[in-house]
Amino acid sequence: MRLIAEETTRHWWSYAVRGVAAVLFGVLAIVWPLMTLLTLVVLFGAFAVISGVVTLVSAMRGGDPAESRPWALASGALSIVAGAVAWLWPGITTFALLMLIAAFAVLVGAVEIAAALRRRGNGETEWMYLAYGGLAVLFGILMFLWPGSGALALTWLIGIFAIVYGAALLVLAYRIRDVRHKGTAGTAPHAV
Repeated sequence: MRLIAEETTRHWWSYAVRGVAAVLFGVLAIVWPLMTLLTLVVLFGAFAVISGVVTLVSAMRGGDPAESRPWALASGALSIVAGAVAWLWPGITTFALLMLIAAFAVLVGAVEIAAALRRRGNGETEWMYLAYGGLAVLFGILMFLWPGSGALALTWLIGIFAIVYGAALLVLAYRIRDVRHKGTAGTAPHAV
């Protein structure tokens, strides 16, 4: 087994933070399915901005291999832009929100898949990058194909996707942290 690059394993926490944010967003969307559209827009904006900031910080601190850094920077920037759009225009219609979230999911998913393909030789967690990228693209495409679904179904669909996506990120973070722990066992601790 090839070890994941040291720079990636040092920033396992960035995947965990993004995963927790996605799961919290998903749970809130399911627990309060009749929340107003404005609340859903604000929650989506918060999730997208948090995810984007953490991704950018991790990429700038060297949390991704050098060849994957541009993809991480693009993913973080797209997330922040999507969150900012949601906050700057909170009165958008349900259809516009659906299209914004669908575009966000497809774009970020495509960037994640591209980054996973670039990391091909970095270890056995590659499938998790592909999995959460693929989930994001699939979710976005489904939202583009069926935009006329009701607000309640939309809220539940968004919530379920966010929980599954967040869980995939948490599993990935755990696996990367585990690889880091095994790789540094018996050596002096590294400064993060």
